[in-house]
Amino acid sequence: MASPHDYLAAYDEQLRGEAETRNARGAVRLGPLWLMTFADDRGFISYRDLEGADAATIRGFVEAAVEHFRADPAIGSVEWKTRAHDLAPSLHEALLDHGFVPEEEESIMIGEARLLAVDVELPAGVVLRRITSEADVRALGAMQDEVFGNALGEGMTDELLERLTDDDGMELWVAEVDGEVVSGGRLEPVAGTEFAGIWGGATRPEWRRRGIYRALTAARAHSALRLGKRLIASDSTEFSRPILERAGLVKVSTTTPYRWARSD
Repeated sequence: MASPHDYLAAYDEQLRGEAETRNARGAVRLGPLWLMTFADDRGFISYRDLEGADAATIRGFVEAAVEHFRADPAIGSVEWKTRAHDLAPSLHEALLDHGFVPEEEESIMIGEARLLAVDVELPAGVVLRRITSEADVRALGAMQDEVFGNALGEGMTDELLERLTDDDGMELWVAEVDGEVVSGGRLEPVAGTEFAGIWGGATRPEWRRRGIYRALTAARAHSALRLGKRLIASDSTEFSRPILERAGLVKVSTTTPYRWARSD
């Protein structure tokens, strides 16, 4: 098994920058930045690194990025994805000064897919399955909105449906009880890399601590292995991080999204 340092190096090399543009509707370069637009009219900013830029240069990147997205009236919000291990002097202050608001910090978790792909006993009446129909995807989206306490919105659900139609490799998985979605998440195999990502994991509060999320993660890990992916990556909340750590994944850094919302 690789060391945390090796995992972080693989993450930076294989999953950042251009790799993040794969499902974008459009992407342009601004210095080291990738400025992306997705199908639900949201902007996203990321990069492999900031190439040693000083504080003044970074402030210029932030200003130019905001102006880029402000020029498109369809864009309602923009996320700037930061990582704690980056060399980024005064980035936090520059983002705040340009209207970005930091959201909850998440742990970047990485490990071997085989460590997650184990048999997990489910509570009686709980069924796991991969979904593809519009009705099922909308039910998953409604559950995630309820659990996360903020509206991911119809735009995100529409984007997932479009991606299923395009068959870009993404998989959606749910756990159900009597036909009701109680947990769910997606698997994102990343073409040309060793990685698959597990994202969007959510479980209704009354169904937590019963092994459902662990079983859903195992199902996605089995699928990742079938697709030839050795490594699993996840940006994890404090709900899912301990579960993944017990399964053998390691925390290699943290990521904090900063969000800008159009006010005009």
